[in-house]
Formats: sequence, C-alpha cells, structure tokens
Amino acid sequence: MPNIASILKAEISRVARKEVRAEIETLKKASVAHRASIADLRRQVSALEKELRKVAKGSARQTSAAAGAAGDDADAGSPKRRFSANRLAAHRAKLGLSAAIYGQLVGVSGQTIYHWEQGKARPRAAQLERLATVRELGAREIAERLEAQ
Repeated sequence: MPNIASILKAEISRVARKEVRAEIETLKKASVAHRASIADLRRQVSALEKELRKVAKGSARQTSAAAGAAGDDADAGSPKRRFSANRLAAHRAKLGLSAAIYGQLVGVSGQTIYHWEQGKARPRAAQLERLATVRELGAREIAERLEAQ
C-alpha cells in the first residue's frame, strides 16, 4: 500500500498547480487588457502631439506673418525669400568655392555658411537678400567681386 504521506503530498501539489494556473490566467487577461489600453493611450498621445505641432506651426506662421506685415512697411518692394540648406550647399559646390570664400561674398564667416548648410542655423532676412544676390551672379561676376575684395 502506497505511503499516505506521498499521496497527500502529490494531491496538494496538484491542487496548488491548479490554483496557480487559474490565477495566472486572470493575470494574463488583465495584462492583455492593460497592454491594449497602453497602446490606445500611445495612439492618443501621438495624435495630440501631431495636433500640437500643427497648431504651433500655424501660430508661428501667424506671428511671422504679423512680423512680416510690420516689416513689409519698411521694404514693401522686396519679395519673401525662402531658404534651403541643400540648395545653398549645391550652389557653393557648383561654383567650387570654399565656405570661407562664399562667406566673403555674402558678408558672413565660413563657419556661418557651414552652419547654414548643416541646418544648425538659418540666415536672417538681410542675409537672405545677400544670398539671393550671390545666387544671381555668374561665375565671372563672382571672380570679379573676389578680385575686388
């Protein structure tokens, strides 16, 4: 006849495993529900951040438009200039000029040209006008200006 102690021990283990399995199932269901709610919250946060960027961009445009309207009184004839770091780098490369020499043409340092090309900084309105002037020059005119300096 088997030992009653070993049978009792085996039965207690079986019942304990059954209880643990039941508890784990409820925890798994709760975990799935929590993960779903976390994913939903992340989607909401992402949507809100996107909306915030959109609103901030719109308000920045409004403030720049208001500042531009105030500045338009000063020079009403000048067109609004856009700046592209890639186009600046491409134009400088096309001319075969160093950043320092290109900076002399624009009236800034070579380091400033590097910062503009890398997107670390943006030119001011007056500098944009000088950049536009340099972009309109041909290779000969640029050589003449460099010799004059």
